[in-house]
Amino acid sequence: MNETVNADIFSVMTVPAESIAPETAVDVARAHWGIAASATLLTGERDSNFRLRAVDGAQYVLKFANPAEDPGVTDFQVQALLHVAARDPGFPVPRMVALPDGALEARLEDGHRVRLLTWLHGISLHEARRSRAQRVMLGRELARLGLALRDFAHPSSGHELIWDLAHTMRLREVVDVITDAPTRRVLDGVLDAFARDVQPVLGSLRRQVLYNDMNTGNTLIDAADHDRLAGIIDFGDLVETAVVIDAAVGATPQVAADMGVTEAIAAFIGGFHAVRPLLAEEVALLPTLVAARFAMALILQVWHRTTHPDNPHYRVVSTEEMARRCDIITAAGSPATLAALRTACGK
Repeated sequence: MNETVNADIFSVMTVPAESIAPETAVDVARAHWGIAASATLLTGERDSNFRLRAVDGAQYVLKFANPAEDPGVTDFQVQALLHVAARDPGFPVPRMVALPDGALEARLEDGHRVRLLTWLHGISLHEARRSRAQRVMLGRELARLGLALRDFAHPSSGHELIWDLAHTMRLREVVDVITDAPTRRVLDGVLDAFARDVQPVLGSLRRQVLYNDMNTGNTLIDAADHDRLAGIIDFGDLVETAVVIDAAVGATPQVAADMGVTEAIAAFIGGFHAVRPLLAEEVALLPTLVAARFAMALILQVWHRTTHPDNPHYRVVSTEEMARRCDIITAAGSPATLAALRTACGK
């Protein structure tokens, strides 16, 4: 494995969320926003997040930015949320809560950068009952979010993020952490397919700022109606990338036990295409892109666990789990999936 990978695109991924006491969150909310509340720590890959319950019943999320994150990138995320609220006021994303002076970020004496957002009620996608109708709905809603961001621009929109599939080939720098031979063959096959089919055309694909992180934790479902979106949270992987990459990322959490891999992906992409039609050349890339997203998640999880064993966010992946994920990767990238996607998109 290349020992220099921590120097650039991987760097923010190597700094775990800081250990901040709930009492500190309570003090910050009171001192800077004038809100008296209790605080509960939330899970987070890079930021330290707290759920605040104010004495008046209102709820919020207080976010302490990861010290490795460029302040420009933090502002990029903040301005994107403001832009979505302006372009599509009915779309359920968190709203920024300004400080009394109108600023959207508090800068503490110890160097921490903190922001406050409204709390969205709902259950996470991994808790919800899955269905074809739900997948179609989620495809439509992700496309709608992309349309709200279509004319958004920011100086930090082009920052490099390893979770952007445009940088899939960088995974070659860390894939050696996978020592299971059958798994490695599958992953190398995905990287080879990406290099052959996607890399040469990346520069010609439609691009814009996109959410790039629909997953089972960031997608909130209405507890009373599991076919209705309650919210999209956590804009930490926001980046300027290809439109079809956002669709591929959103397709991966649709794979669940109630439906076959091909059918689940096709239902979601059909919904996406109904709101934001995909071009034939984009549809042709989707199986490789979806397989690459699954491969990326596996490689980076093992890499994190191997190189940063004290970071509790990444658990050990068993050989059995690797085999299960490889089956999904193979199905996602198959000719059958491509045929189903072409049918779903009327191609």
